[in-house]
Amino acid sequence: MKRILINLALIVTISIVWILACFFGTVNGWWHTPFTKETDPQSFVEAVEEEIQKEHVGNFAMSIIKNGEVKEEVFYSVGKQVDRNTIFQVASLSKFVSATGVMKLHEMEKIDLDTPVSKYLSRWQLPPSEFDNEQVTVRRLLSHTAGLTDGLGYSGFETPDAVQTLEASLTKAADADEGRSGETKVGIEPNSSWVYSGGGFTLLQLLVEETSGQSFDTFMKENVFAPLQMTQSTYKWSDSLGDDLCEFYNADGTKAPHFFYTSLAATSLYTSLADLEKLFMLFVKDKKGTSGRPLDQSSLSLMQEPHWEMMGEAIYGLGTFLYVDVGNDQYIIGHDGQSNPPINTALRIDPVSGDGIIILETGNPDLATRLASDWVFLKTGKVDTLLFTMLQGKMLNMMGIGVLSITVLVIAIAWWRKRKFK
Repeated sequence: MKRILINLALIVTISIVWILACFFGTVNGWWHTPFTKETDPQSFVEAVEEEIQKEHVGNFAMSIIKNGEVKEEVFYSVGKQVDRNTIFQVASLSKFVSATGVMKLHEMEKIDLDTPVSKYLSRWQLPPSEFDNEQVTVRRLLSHTAGLTDGLGYSGFETPDAVQTLEASLTKAADADEGRSGETKVGIEPNSSWVYSGGGFTLLQLLVEETSGQSFDTFMKENVFAPLQMTQSTYKWSDSLGDDLCEFYNADGTKAPHFFYTSLAATSLYTSLADLEKLFMLFVKDKKGTSGRPLDQSSLSLMQEPHWEMMGEAIYGLGTFLYVDVGNDQYIIGHDGQSNPPINTALRIDPVSGDGIIILETGNPDLATRLASDWVFLKTGKVDTLLFTMLQGKMLNMMGIGVLSITVLVIAIAWWRKRKFK
């Protein structure tokens, strides 16, 4: 019995060491091989162009920015030509842009970030729950810490006429992704956990409308897009966009339909590479000549402050992912977007150096995120928030195989020793 306990302790001890090695190895990128080792913009672009040829992509637009200046742009399409003015739907990248509008309301003193959101609403209220709805504040909605458990995910509607009202969508989204209830409600204690919530941003959309007296799209156009001269950006579909809108593709290369949304703030921004380059410059510190500057530096800095951490690492600010720490409490920031039929978008901004990458694409579920995360890895040597998520499957496999191998090896050695010294 004593020998069995010793062998069991040995298995557990070595397994723990292996599991920790796998975890820290993944966090530090020991097991990750980026698609290229090239770091200068032109060489990186050449590697991206080679990567595009290896897998299906419907449309692709990318910008590489260095020291606050656009250095390279890449375009690709299998059908209608794509350029810097082509309009894409950008899925959840919309949240990053929507957050700038909410912060503008804060600057205009129409809202306070720490006041219960219910104080500003008359058209709809969160349903009663076992938790205190008064703890749901604007700050917590922006940072996904308000306790909402909808997990939305919107699939959209096939025609504009089918789109729900904002209030109906908040009550129960008819276009909720499969497996989601579609109900925007408080399901856990506010500020107790980080839970990504599309419903939270749809609630912020209502907040903007109620406090500004304007439609969400109109408020964003007047207060964010117009000052930045983002002339091709809108949250509301109109037929005039038709000629400039990119084509949508399924992962198998077939044409896909264009979907329409109630959840404008969460997932329905239409914009172009050229317009996102203008937004990018807003977040570059000390950048001169950015037209309008709809937000002052204090609001921009507040968006980039950590509002939630996981495993000791900051992951989210106000409407923005904090991808990796670049020193002095500064982070590469931005957001990604993903929906079906495949749309994948990615934005990474280093506000200090002015370096970054913007990728818009259709027809591939994760190419933009993979390329943008590798850009971060090459620039910093660190695995960003979303790359870590993508590497988790490989990490768990390594852990499982290692623990199994350790168990078999220890048992085999114990059996051999027993036979030898019998």
